[in-house]
Amino acid sequence: MLNAVLSIAMLSAFLLLYGAWKRWSRDGASQQMWLMVAAALVIFANVAIWVVPDKQGRSLVAEAK
Repeated sequence: MLNAVLSIAMLSAFLLLYGAWKRWSRDGASQQMWLMVAAALVIFANVAIWVVPDKQGRSLVAEAK
């Protein structure tokens, strides 16, 4: 179940970046575009926290199973 949640989070982050790019190409830089980029970066960071292993080789995903 956790793998599905992380996959959906990554898809939503990429869709946010795509939406920001479309908004930038249509209207130029706007506050909404920057908020979409910031939200995507937060999602990427959260997924990285869960997936990237520490020095002992353990990750939160492995610990949750």
